[in-house]
Amino acid sequence: MKPSSTPDLSYDRAIALAEYNVSRETISRLDAFVALLLEWQATTNLIAPSTIREVWSRHVADSLQLLKLAPHATTWLDLGSGGGFPGMVIACALTEPGQVHLVESNAKKAAFLREAARITGAPAKIHAVRVENFPQFYAGKPDIVTARALAPLPKLLGYVAPFMERGAQALLLKGQDVDGELTEAAKYWRISADLVPSETDASGRILIVKALQRLT
Repeated sequence: MKPSSTPDLSYDRAIALAEYNVSRETISRLDAFVALLLEWQATTNLIAPSTIREVWSRHVADSLQLLKLAPHATTWLDLGSGGGFPGMVIACALTEPGQVHLVESNAKKAAFLREAARITGAPAKIHAVRVENFPQFYAGKPDIVTARALAPLPKLLGYVAPFMERGAQALLLKGQDVDGELTEAAKYWRISADLVPSETDASGRILIVKALQRLT
């Protein structure tokens, strides 16, 4: 699984990492993770091809910014992890006893995530099950639930609700349409949440969901 040509990502990497105070161990893990992603990208569509040259700023930094919003969280749950954003990036930045549970039903992507966890040594556990079925397989109580580009907000809140009932908060990476999504979601949910600007996407925002109740 070797790409025909590997782009020079050194500038994008430097710009992305300059914004975050991460350890040498984290940088080493991230380097290994990105290298593996580029290798697998040749045969498995993990990220949009148009974003490969900006993988550090568009994907890695986008994920790292969540750590600033929950600096004391130790148990993370990432729904629909795909190519590992934000879950595997967060795992690369965590130290023991921290752990990230990554839920991804696509077999090829789950295999990639398992290999990424192996080569980086990051505290990540991969669950190859559908997101909607995961609550019945996982009895834990995560501190934080994350999701990126997984589903429209009304549906996404249904995915995170079981874990919020166990005491978690949700950090949801959303795009420029989040206001409209919130309006639609309010038809089905009572939501206590804050919106903060994304540090990596001028049109993006992060929805911090603190409390959630389904309307009857």
